[in-house]
Amino acid sequence: MMATLFYLIGPSGSGKDALLQGLRQRLGGRAPLLFAHRYITRDWHAGGENHIALSAEEFAQRLERGLFKLHWQANGCRYALGIELDAWLDSGQSVIANGSRAHLEQARRCFGERLMPVEVRVDPQRLRQRLRARGREDEAAISARLARNARLERERRGQTLRIDNNGDLDAALTRLQRLLLAHLGAPADV
Repeated sequence: MMATLFYLIGPSGSGKDALLQGLRQRLGGRAPLLFAHRYITRDWHAGGENHIALSAEEFAQRLERGLFKLHWQANGCRYALGIELDAWLDSGQSVIANGSRAHLEQARRCFGERLMPVEVRVDPQRLRQRLRARGREDEAAISARLARNARLERERRGQTLRIDNNGDLDAALTRLQRLLLAHLGAPADV
């Protein structure tokens, strides 16, 4: 079986970080799956993601030296996945990474048939509630995010595996775990 990069995507507020954190805790290194860290020009205390914080200058330095496999800019920050992903995949290790919906085609060009997009989906009303609860954006910005999300979902229909995260996080985590382990041919009780 070919090593796979599970490219987890979904809108802000869909629960990607919580799912990755929960999956990491559940699997605890027992499954044939590595967790990639993103490189982000954001303080390591910000947000729930376990990422590698870089200054804008450090990011530019690594980019210039070819140390990123995939990079993008969004929400006032720069993001990247490192070239270590190639080494991991080439050695037969499957990997899960927090990706970008807007840069899915770029990821497909970078990783080819090794890429398996997994989309975290949340109903628009529930997503609106989650974005409001975060308190980072006003109603106009939230509405713009929801419109963008609807457009991106239409564009990707049928191109990704989907995980519903509308209710209980633990249930969504179980669905994600089962999906990944089934694809990897690993026992469901890992």
